[in-house]
Order: sequence, then C-alpha cells, then structure tokens
Amino acid sequence: MIALSLAEIAEVVGGQTHDIPDPSVLVTGEVVRDSREVGPGSLFAAFVGERVDGHDFAAQVVEQGAVAVLASRPVGVPAIVVDDVQTALGALARHVVRRLGATLVALTGSAGKTSTKDLIAQVLRTKAPTVFTPGSLNNEIGLPLTALSATEETKFLVLEMGARGIGHIRYLTDLTPPKIGLVLNVGTAHIGEFGGREQIAQAKGELVEALPAAEEGGAAILNADDPLVRAMASRTKAKVVLFGESAEADVRAENVRLTDTGQPAFSLHTPSGASDVTMRLYGEHHVSNALAAAAVAHELGMSAEEIALALSEAGSLSRWRMEVTERPDGVTIVNDAYNANPESMRAALRALAAMGQGRRTWAVLGKMAELGDEALAEHDAVGRLAVRLNVGKLVAVGGVEASWLQLGAYNEGSWGEESVHVSDAQAAVDLLRSELRPGDVVLVKASRSVGLESVAQALVESGAEGVDAR
Repeated sequence: MIALSLAEIAEVVGGQTHDIPDPSVLVTGEVVRDSREVGPGSLFAAFVGERVDGHDFAAQVVEQGAVAVLASRPVGVPAIVVDDVQTALGALARHVVRRLGATLVALTGSAGKTSTKDLIAQVLRTKAPTVFTPGSLNNEIGLPLTALSATEETKFLVLEMGARGIGHIRYLTDLTPPKIGLVLNVGTAHIGEFGGREQIAQAKGELVEALPAAEEGGAAILNADDPLVRAMASRTKAKVVLFGESAEADVRAENVRLTDTGQPAFSLHTPSGASDVTMRLYGEHHVSNALAAAAVAHELGMSAEEIALALSEAGSLSRWRMEVTERPDGVTIVNDAYNANPESMRAALRALAAMGQGRRTWAVLGKMAELGDEALAEHDAVGRLAVRLNVGKLVAVGGVEASWLQLGAYNEGSWGEESVHVSDAQAAVDLLRSELRPGDVVLVKASRSVGLESVAQALVESGAEGVDAR
C-alpha cells in the first residue's frame, strides 16, 4: 500500500485510535486479513468469521510486525477502532485508489472472469507495473484488499468483480471506480440466486454504468457475440469497444483452430493491425478470454504484435483452472475443479475432446451449484454432451445432481460401461486408480463446494501406481 500514517487512516475510515503512542507512524506494508500474511509495517484487518475472530490474533500480529489492527473493538494493542471493519476497509481502498495514478480496469461476467483477469494482467505487465486480483478474491473484502496492495509504481490495477445480486457491482465500483470496464458474458452461473439471465444482465451491466464518459477516457469492452452483453452499450456514456468472433467486432479472431494438444490458435485482428496467436492454455473457450484481454490492452495503447506475443506466452496463474499435469506413465490429468457452471462445463468437455483425439478420455464431473429450477435440465444436458463428444467414460460424483448427469448420458445412448455414478471423491479415486491406462486423459470438474480437486490431486500424486500397463 502507499504509505499512510495511522492518523490519516483513522480520519479516512472514521475510526478512533486506541493504544497508539505515535499516530504519525506509517503503514508501509500490506493490508491483510490473514494473520499468516502479516509482515513488517502491515495493517491487520480483524474480521469476525463463523469459526475465527481476527481480534483474537491482535497481540500475535503486532509481534509479527503489524503497525496496528483495524478492529471493531479495543484489543489491547495499537488499533484503529471502527463501527464496521468491512466498511472501513472499503473507505480506505477508495481513498488509496484516488491517490494512485494507476489506470483501473474492472471486469465481470458469468464465466471466465479469473482466467481473463489473469490474461489481462500478464499482457499489461509487459508494458508497465500491474497489480491484479489474486485468484478469485472478487467480493467486498477481496477487492479492496487487492486495491490496497497497489503502490506508487503501479500503472495498471486490474480488478475482478463478482456479483450475487443486483447492486453488488455498483457497490464495488463505488469503492474502486474503473476507467475501463469489461463484461465477458451473461450465462447461468448463480441463476438460482438472480432469478433469470435478464436479472444477471442487469447486475453485470452496473459495471458499464459506472464508467466515465468517452471524452473523459471511459471505455466499455463488450462481447459482440453475447446479445445480452452487447445490449449494454446503451447503458453507458463510455466509448464502446466490441470483441469477439463477429465480423462487427473491433477486436476479433479469425481462423480459430485447436492444435493437436488442444491449445487454441488464431489470427488476432485489431483496429491497428493483425498478428497470430498460439496459446499455452487449453480449450477453445480461451479464445474469447484472449480477445477480451486484447481489447483492453489495445485500448491502453499496445500494438497487435505486442498483444499477440504476450498472449502466446501467458500461462495459468490461478489453481485448478484447466491445470494440466502429465504423469510419468503418460496419463494426463486436467484439474478444472475450482468451480463449474453450464457454460464452463461445456467448454471443459470440448477441450477434453480436443486433447483426447486418439486417446481414451474420462470426464469426472460433479454438481453445478446455484442453478435453481434449471438444475435438472442443465445437469442432464451436460451428461448428454459428454456422450455427443465421444468422451470415453463419464464418472458422475456425488448425490442427486450427479445422478442427473448420468441420466443425461444414459438417455443420449450411454447404456454400457461408458458412464458410472459413484458416491464421493474417494470412490472416484479408487475407480480411476484401478482402471486408468497410459495415454488416458482425465478431466475433473465440479462446483467448488464439491471439492473434486482432491480427486485430481490424488491422481497426480499416485503417478504410475495402480495403472494397468496394457
């Protein structure tokens, strides 16, 4: 964080100093909420969680080097006491962002946010110092913590914004007002909470409504291939830049194809030129993500050649998102178990089919959460798609939703041993350890709550153990 005195922080957040001998002392380290991340000069934000109360670690973090604690009650060590720690954290982030000279880029969407954010960050940091959201910390706590990690040297601040209801993104953009806003897509993720895709579009579009006007440098980067996103052009005064495979897109892809290993390649076309891209990531769905990143980078002054080179060199920065591991015995594990919705599930299955040409493929799938009344139909459709893509074997893991996955596969024609329903992750591991052969490709994917990453990790760690070498 940019250096601020405890007195200034207390004024910004409307708090009272307690047990602070010298309010002029500066916070020169990071603002953190995890006591394990505290270092010299830190400010520790004490949140009260379901299992742990951060206030209980106050003395410990000061011993570790924290300058003070941002707390909701006195803790016996230097502290700034506020009515609500989350509100205070947001106020501090708003203050710091206003002080920074960085260009703030915000993005949202139903699927692909984290992968696209990682691509944007990897492209922009070839141009100038860039700070970006770690992992998927895109909520009212994670977003201000990311903003507060920026320094005077930061030129680009890339923030992922999530939403579980109307008004959530509006709140986040008030904390960290963006200059460039990117909307990827409107899908069915969290549709059970929103009530429908139109409501999701309403919520996601709050991002473009928050942008400055075109004459003030505001730019809305919109997906030309998604009608609900494209329609958001009418909700902003910012310059509108379209990306996609549509001929009308300002930044578009032509000659899209997959390599023999399932990695996308295409010709990137921008208003200032064209250049070829071959990505290190897996799956055709990354083409749209790459175009979104390219549109942001082009708007910030990068050439087509610079963007294409950076995209071709970019890798996966976040865990369990199409994370590919080649075992010594020739088995390939694709860990995409961080989260799942119908759009990302279909994309992952298509990537599996592309990677598995000439090889036996396995789809180890579990529940897609928060689909509401659409849950049965969506799980059934995913099971059917696995059959249509000629996936060698579907392993549906878990309860009723898993049974719907298998039912879809069965109804599509998977009547023999092409699909199986197992009760839990350990049962899936046991099955795969006994049946995998060298050359097999295994996709593991479900919503985060299912915890299927344990399956992928167990298979990676087991190596050649238990593999039939036929």
